Amino acid sequence: MQKITDHWLFFLERQGRLAALLLLAAFLSQGCASLVLPPLVGPVVKNLNRQSDLELVCDGAPSYLLLLDSLLVSKPDDTRLLLHGAQAYTAYASLMPECGRPERAAVLGERARAYGLRLLDTHKDLAGAEQMPLAGFSDALASVGPGEVEKLFWGGYSWATWIGFSKGAPAAVADLPRVEQLMLRVLALDEGFYHGGAHLFLGIYHGSRPVLLGGRPEVSRSHFERALALGKRRFLPTLVAYAEYYARQTFDRELYVRLLEEALAFDLSLAPDLTLPNVLARRRAQKMLAKVEDVF
Repeated sequence: MQKITDHWLFFLERQGRLAALLLLAAFLSQGCASLVLPPLVGPVVKNLNRQSDLELVCDGAPSYLLLLDSLLVSKPDDTRLLLHGAQAYTAYASLMPECGRPERAAVLGERARAYGLRLLDTHKDLAGAEQMPLAGFSDALASVGPGEVEKLFWGGYSWATWIGFSKGAPAAVADLPRVEQLMLRVLALDEGFYHGGAHLFLGIYHGSRPVLLGGRPEVSRSHFERALALGKRRFLPTLVAYAEYYARQTFDRELYVRLLEEALAFDLSLAPDLTLPNVLARRRAQKMLAKVEDVF
């Protein structure tokens, strides 16, 4: 058993192919698979983030998602599997427009949210988070400690992904204050988590609405600037979102162009673990720059 495990671990590290993980499931007995597969799920998530070939990810990721779904049927409360499920479905939903299937984003976003909520449910005080009154939800979050930051962030981020693809459905928009509370708690516990991701969310949250509808552009800007500092300007989605949700809203063409050009000029080899999100961000930046005359 140990020899088989070592062989496939080496193969996965060298090849990074989703097919290898599926072959492993086929060759091992159910008992061995339950011991070996969960520890291998995390490395596959990391490998996906290192991919620059979007076509490969578009074609190959569904096999990984099906594998995750199958594992979670037998281990429905496994925190690590739920975390990987929320991460993977969130990423793949966001990828759908680039894969040429934008209509699938909402469906995958719903699955991301489902796993994210189940992830939050694993903390006793956050069970049933989507049904809690907002005041009670805020009180429950106050009891969550630093060891749960990963859970809070990905639970909130997957929830926000579903909201983003819901096309303004009232039930989804009504959940935004809960996601805001999750991200504020992440800031209180570890503001640098995931390249300042909570600041990125709050920058979008406060910048996406006009002032007359409750937007707070200067609060938005401060969150974007802090996210860039924490991420050392290596996480390109922050640059692109800063341009789209702050510079565009405030009609700051100079800042808009400068942020997008910075994203396009970034050397991807400087952040190999962020290759996939950075490639997507650069594609978005290129499209936005091409339409700058229509925006300003």
